[in-house]
Amino acid sequence: MINNNPIGLFDSGIGGTSIWKEIHQLLPYEDTFYLADSANAPYGQKTKDEIIQLSCKNTEFLLNLNCKIIVVACNTATTNAIKELRTKYDIPFIGIEPAIKPAALHSQTQKIGILATKGTLNSELFYKNVEQFQHIKIIEQIGFGLVELIENGKIYSSEMTKLLKEYLTPMIASNIDYLVLGCSHYPFLIPQIKKILPSNIKIIDSGEAVAKQTKKILNEKIGLREISKQSSQIFYTNSTTNVLCDILENKYEVIHKPF
Repeated sequence: MINNNPIGLFDSGIGGTSIWKEIHQLLPYEDTFYLADSANAPYGQKTKDEIIQLSCKNTEFLLNLNCKIIVVACNTATTNAIKELRTKYDIPFIGIEPAIKPAALHSQTQKIGILATKGTLNSELFYKNVEQFQHIKIIEQIGFGLVELIENGKIYSSEMTKLLKEYLTPMIASNIDYLVLGCSHYPFLIPQIKKILPSNIKIIDSGEAVAKQTKKILNEKIGLREISKQSSQIFYTNSTTNVLCDILENKYEVIHKPF
C-alpha cells in the first residue's frame, strides 16, 4: 500500500525534534512536516482548554499540508488533548506518553523517577497510567524552567545544571534505578543528566516506541511512501529559527511562519 503524503508532527517547540529524529531514522524515505509552536511554549503551565485549543490549531495547520498521519510529539499535548483530537479529526494520531511501563516492569528497587511538565503530571491520562503500578514508588518532579532554557538554546548553561541538580538529587537519594523523561524536550538534556546521575540509574524516553508505532499504523492502515523517491524534511516555527536550526545542525529547511 503506497501513500506519498507526508507525516505531520507538532510540539510546543523544538523538543519534539527528538521524536522526529527517531521517526526519520526508522522511516528515512517518508516526507515530514514538523511544526514548532515555540511562541506558545511551554504548554506545561497552560490549562487543559488552552492546550486543546493550541493542539487543534496545530492539527489544522498540518492538515492543510495534506499530512496522512499526525504525531503529537509533545507529552503535555498528548495527555491533555489527544482524546479530543481523535474525536474531532478524521486522521490517525500517534501520541507520546511517559514510558512508565517499561521502567516499572524492569525496576529492581521498585522506585522510579519521572521528570515531566506540570501539564503532564496533572493530567487524567497520566494518572490512569500510574494507577496500574501501585507496587512501584514513583517520584514525580515538575521540570520548572527546563523547556524555557532549551527553547533559548541554554542546554549547557549553568542555570540548566543548577536546576537539574535540584530536581534529580532527591530522586537519587530515594534510590531510583530508572529516570523517565516525560517531556519530548528532555532527551536533549541526557548528556547533562548523565553527569549528575550515578551510572546504575537508567534513563528512558518514548522516542523509539513512538517511531515504531508510527511505522506500524502507516504499514497496516495508511500506506508508506515509495522508497524510490528522495524524501523532504521541512520544519516550521512561529518563533525565531536560530535554536531550531542549531538543533538540526543546519541540515534541513526551517521556515518562520506565524500561525
